[in-house]
Amino acid sequence: MTSSTTVAFDRDRRPGIPPRLKRGTLRIVALGGLGEVGRNMTVYELDGKLLIVDCGVLFPEEEQPGVDLILPDMAYIKNRLDDVIGVVLTHGHEDHIGAVPYLLRLKQDIPLIGSQLTLALIEAKLQEHRIRPLTLTVKEGQIEHLGPFACEFAAVNHSIPDALAVMIRTSAGNVLHTGDFKMDQLPLDGRITDLRAFARFGEEGVDLFLPDSTNADVPGFTAPEREIGPVLDQKFANSKKRIIVASFSSHVHRVQQVIDAAAKHRRKVALVGRSMVRNMSIAEKLGYLHVPDGVLVDMKDVEKLPDDRVVLMCTGSQGEPMAALSRMANGDHRIQLNQGDTVILASSLIPGNENSVFRIINSLMYLGVDVIHKGTTRVHVSGHASAGELLYCFNIIRPKNVMPVHGETRHQLACARLAHQTGVPASNIQLCDDGTVVDMRDGKASIVGQVDIGFVYVDGAKVGLITDEDLKDRRVLAEEGFISVVCGVNRQTGKIVTGPDILARGVAEQDRVFEEIKPKIASALEEAVRDNPGHTTNQLQQVIRRVVGSWAGRKLRRRPMIVPVVIEV
Repeated sequence: MTSSTTVAFDRDRRPGIPPRLKRGTLRIVALGGLGEVGRNMTVYELDGKLLIVDCGVLFPEEEQPGVDLILPDMAYIKNRLDDVIGVVLTHGHEDHIGAVPYLLRLKQDIPLIGSQLTLALIEAKLQEHRIRPLTLTVKEGQIEHLGPFACEFAAVNHSIPDALAVMIRTSAGNVLHTGDFKMDQLPLDGRITDLRAFARFGEEGVDLFLPDSTNADVPGFTAPEREIGPVLDQKFANSKKRIIVASFSSHVHRVQQVIDAAAKHRRKVALVGRSMVRNMSIAEKLGYLHVPDGVLVDMKDVEKLPDDRVVLMCTGSQGEPMAALSRMANGDHRIQLNQGDTVILASSLIPGNENSVFRIINSLMYLGVDVIHKGTTRVHVSGHASAGELLYCFNIIRPKNVMPVHGETRHQLACARLAHQTGVPASNIQLCDDGTVVDMRDGKASIVGQVDIGFVYVDGAKVGLITDEDLKDRRVLAEEGFISVVCGVNRQTGKIVTGPDILARGVAEQDRVFEEIKPKIASALEEAVRDNPGHTTNQLQQVIRRVVGSWAGRKLRRRPMIVPVVIEV
């Protein structure tokens, strides 16, 4: 079924502060994950109780220098933590569980609900934060009653084992939240997306469907994971020196394929990177990763092996500056890469990371390393459903309302168009931003308002203290440099008694260039004090900032950060 009706974001439907929530009405607010790939967190509210689905992080881009992680904005629920009855975690990827430690810092006894592997991964992470969580392990087919929410879990296939979708039944209607999924029909672990459960949910009635939108603009079907095995096998057979495979530290299936290929070609595998070692140890202990005897070796034993018997499985496939692969490319790692080594980037590019990844590729190639990545060879397949799979889901489930999640604007729009093509009326497709408030009652969902949602930055040990203004200053420092001006001013006479002394960094000019501006600074300060003896120190500093800023823009064609210091004598 098709229609010429346009599906588009309608921001006129978000008039600001949402109305008071009536009893029996379900409210849905995404605190992250819409318009971006990361920091997924959705809050469901009914009759005074809150259920959270996922709590992940977003990784910073180049315009956010110095930032380690970006968290969902939890201000919306910060004063209502006693009303949170649980956090359902759909799977163990960082963009779905990475912010849990920061939520539990606010209240440690919020229950976490998820599959065995998902909870094992988050428990290991929480141990580093010295938090012992309350957990409830669930599996597909299980139903748990959490306050006014009855949650039934269904198996979905993804690039990490043990992923779950959740059907949330409420008095206001039924919601199906897929989490990340695809429909690989020949998965490595034999665990397929349970379309029978999806069909059963559809027969019962899905009033609101929240599908994974990440690959909605990709035609056809996502390739099966099994296609990677023969490619890795060929690369291992052709390589005469060391092989380094970079992947996400939670990609158990990819690590399994690397271990299988290494065993076949009589190579040893060493895991590199703390998160890689931690996660794969958990996966092996729980039976999700199968390692033949003698294949895994410790990093300290690698140097004793000939190059053609070594495989390193490491982190850094997204160009993260502190990850193992980046440090190898920069020569800062104990493993020194040499000409003839092979590096396989076994992951997709997360939007925003392209420049960082290409920079690593260039550095590796400069060293004479053979670099293999998805752009040249099929060494990775996506973990997300493409358009063809989503169409199947829409036709099987037949949802009344659709709210595309987990994706940038282009992904959400593509998912919305697919829903519309299968017969969902445009008026029943809720295209939302982070903070958009959707209310559902009697199976009818509609946008009723918008709450302010910002970025919460983790910067070293600081959480939420770094602002967008701080990041703007950092960008200015990085791109334009800074000029510091120090003056001593006699308050009574208005005369300059010392300075102005100028210190510049990151400005490609010789010191003598600044001799030109010093008399102008002194003249402007003396004039300001003479005209208004009541000038404060801050006002005098502003005078310096204006004079130097105008001169730098005109003379140097730059806009550096200007740091004036006025000392009253």
